[in-house]
Amino acid sequence: MSPQRHAARATGQWYLKDYAITLRATDRAEATQTAYLSDVGAFIDWADERDSHRPIEVTVRTLRDYLAFMTERGDERTSIIRRRASLRGYFSWMVQRGHLEESPAARLSAPRPNHRLPKIVVREQLDTLLDDDWGDGAWATLDRAVCEVLYGAGLRVSELCGLNVGSVDFRQGLLRVLGKGRKERIVPLHRRGLESVQLWIEDARADVMRSDSPSEALFFNRRGNRLGPRDVRRILDNRVSRGHVYPHALRHTYATHLLEGGADLRVVQELLGHESLTTTQIYTHVSKSRLQKVHHDTHPRG
Repeated sequence: MSPQRHAARATGQWYLKDYAITLRATDRAEATQTAYLSDVGAFIDWADERDSHRPIEVTVRTLRDYLAFMTERGDERTSIIRRRASLRGYFSWMVQRGHLEESPAARLSAPRPNHRLPKIVVREQLDTLLDDDWGDGAWATLDRAVCEVLYGAGLRVSELCGLNVGSVDFRQGLLRVLGKGRKERIVPLHRRGLESVQLWIEDARADVMRSDSPSEALFFNRRGNRLGPRDVRRILDNRVSRGHVYPHALRHTYATHLLEGGADLRVVQELLGHESLTTTQIYTHVSKSRLQKVHHDTHPRG
C-alpha cells in the first residue's frame, strides 16, 4: 500500500476501522468479516489509482467501471457478485452513519450468476498435488497437509483456514468444521490426510509459529498469521505444474468422486454442509457429463 493510501485510511476518510467494529457487532463469521473488509479495501485501492480518494467522489459510474474492470480481468462472476454485495453493504453503512447522503451502490446491478457446471481437477493434477515428493521442509509439510484436507474432506477454503488444532480428532478420524452461518458439522478425513496433518503438527508447526501467532490455529502462513484464502491459492499455484487449480475445485472434485463411487446424494449434502439438496444435485450433472464424455471418446459410435 502506498504512503498516500495508508494516510487516507489512517485519517478515517473511508472509516474502515469503524466499519470493522460494526461487522464484529453483527456476530458475522470471522471469514465473512475478513472477506467484506478485503473487498472494500481492494475497491479503495482501485479507486485511489483513478483519483477517487474519498467516498464522496464515488459514483454509481465509478462502481460500474469497477465491476467492468473485474470482468475484463477474468474474475469469476460469483466473486464479482460477492464484491458488489460487500460494496452495497459498506456504502449503505456509510449512509446510516451520516458520512454520505446517499449510497452510490444502491442502483448497482450485478452480473447474473452463470450456471456452468463446476470444474473438477483432472487426475494428472491430483497426482501432482497428492503424490509428488515435495520434500520434507516445514512449508512442504504444510502444503501437503492443506491439499490433503481440501480434497480429503471437501472443505470450503474459509473452513480450512478456520480450523484449529482442537478441530482434529485423530482417534476417530474426524474434523470439526465451522461452516456457513457458523454452523458446525463433523466431517471424516481419510488416513493419509490425518497423517499429513499429524506430521505438520508434530514436526513443523512449532518451527514456523511466532510469539504473536494465534495459538489455537491449525495452519499458519509465512508471516505467522492464521492461513488465509490467498495463502491457499498461492500454495496450489506453486504446487501444480501445469494449469491452475482453484481451492474450490478440490471441493467440487471431492463431491463428484464420492457420487461416482456410489455415495448417497443426501450423505454428500451432509458432508458438504449444503442447506438444500438442490445445491448438491449439480454434482449429479457433473458425473453424467463425465460419463457422456467417456462414452463419446471411447464408443465406436460415440
